Amino acid sequence: MNRPSKRLLGRRELVDFPAFALGGVEAKVDTGAYTSAIHCSNIHIETDAEQRAVLVVELLDPGHEGADGRPLTFAEFALRDIRSSNGEVQERYVIRAVVQLYGENFEADFSLSDRSDMKYPVLLGRSLLQQGRFVVDVAKRNLSYKAMARAAARRARR
Repeated sequence: MNRPSKRLLGRRELVDFPAFALGGVEAKVDTGAYTSAIHCSNIHIETDAEQRAVLVVELLDPGHEGADGRPLTFAEFALRDIRSSNGEVQERYVIRAVVQLYGENFEADFSLSDRSDMKYPVLLGRSLLQQGRFVVDVAKRNLSYKAMARAAARRARR
């Protein structure tokens, strides 16, 4: 039985969120965190036209390339207890989102929180890393984007 080979990620990666039209977002790869996280603000619940509760957020900060300040609405979301990096348990909204690494889409849970005081707006946790069969080399950075750039350059030469 052949096992799929594991792909290498660095301690920092640039990721894309195709459904949100966001590309090249800096992410910290954190094997100590179970759930991935993405920075957002103005998190609130509204009622849609069918009188259902929907989650409304603004992803990233206005200064981030691709972030246009438009609110995003999620009909499917959960409220979960998430343990923060300082050990404190916080109740956070969690959504399912597609993140792109090595040009491949991976669906994962992302907790929504204000990460404005953090260096990286996205955190990639173990649940995502395990499903994609990744290993992490903390001495490396941006391996996924570099591999995609090399592949694009090879295609351009043909």
